[in-house]
Amino acid sequence: MGAVNPSGRAAASGVARLQFSAWAGMFVFGIVMAILGAILPSLFERIGFGAGAAGNLFLTMNFAMLVSTLFFGPVVDRFGFKAVLAFSALLVAAAFLVLSRASTYGLVLGAAVVLGLGGGALNGGTNALTSDLHEGEKRGAALNVLGIFFGFGALFVPFLIGAMRAVLGFAQILVLATFLSLVPFVVYVVLRFPGAKHAQGFPIKEAAGIARNPLLWLTGFILFFESANEFTVGGWISTHLEKTFGTGAGAAALVLAGYWAAVMAGRLVSSRLVRRVRNETLILASAVLALAAALLMALAPSGAAAAAGAVLIGVGFAAIYPTTLAIVGANFAAFSGTAFSIVIAMGLVGGMLAPWLAGRIAEASSLRQGFIIPVVDCAMIIVLTILVRLKTGHKIAEVSQP
Repeated sequence: MGAVNPSGRAAASGVARLQFSAWAGMFVFGIVMAILGAILPSLFERIGFGAGAAGNLFLTMNFAMLVSTLFFGPVVDRFGFKAVLAFSALLVAAAFLVLSRASTYGLVLGAAVVLGLGGGALNGGTNALTSDLHEGEKRGAALNVLGIFFGFGALFVPFLIGAMRAVLGFAQILVLATFLSLVPFVVYVVLRFPGAKHAQGFPIKEAAGIARNPLLWLTGFILFFESANEFTVGGWISTHLEKTFGTGAGAAALVLAGYWAAVMAGRLVSSRLVRRVRNETLILASAVLALAAALLMALAPSGAAAAAGAVLIGVGFAAIYPTTLAIVGANFAAFSGTAFSIVIAMGLVGGMLAPWLAGRIAEASSLRQGFIIPVVDCAMIIVLTILVRLKTGHKIAEVSQP
């Protein structure tokens, strides 16, 4: 579907407004992904639970996010984007408000569930909407730009807490996050969205057919390994630098910031490159670069070399996730919501399992050994991308035949 007119395509001004609404929603999702880690020290002080209970918060939020990711797509394909996105933003705002007032662990846990449910649908919905608003090479460019707004949101709360906590206080910062989450809610309520693709009834048999398409699973596993990479490097690189090389906490934090900044910068560059090169080619080149950087991190003789690898791998990771979604959107346009549900859910599973596995390896051996995971994952992405390229190339050849 492209952007909306009476039969489903929108005028340029309508596309711009809807794209802005997707950016706003993705910015809020970035806040969702960063918020628990940023506020944990304050929650420890206020409520007094331990590290094990904190780990359960992350697991609970991620599981809720997985559940909502699986359901948002069929709902969007049947009923349209408007209600799903508006309700998701409202859930996120409610969770932030509860966190700002929570005085018991039970309330924090409940807020984590609501945060995951709202955040998962907001992530999937904004990606699917962006895919539907654009066609051809513009789709990959738009999805890469959308990913930049995730980075802005993820950096916003830690920056605000570091810079303004003494002035605003913990609760007031969360209230501010609540109001920021209400911005996309209001936008979604006001804007006119494309009609549902299957408003007369969801064709379950046809939708089930895409779940049997090998291309969907190939792209889904690319997202599985890519999310595994992003969560593993983002979650463990600071600890790796401190424990393995004796890097100071401040310097390690700067390297982590540099990693995320590299991801954002890489997506900005990729939004231009994807207009000139084939999606599969960009993913393959990115994965090769990421593999070289992963080897550098795993084998680094010094903290400086590992830090360089972390920044370089951020550039390598940048294009893989959004450009893979562009392939999904182009090949499953009639059921983009359902297709995005499946592949994004697969990505979430990888993002949940890989950091846990890295921790187990670190406990049994060392974090250096744990960083073999990104090496293996990058190699798998290369293999899968070659298979996707063969699959999509074959499809193009079939279409071009008389």
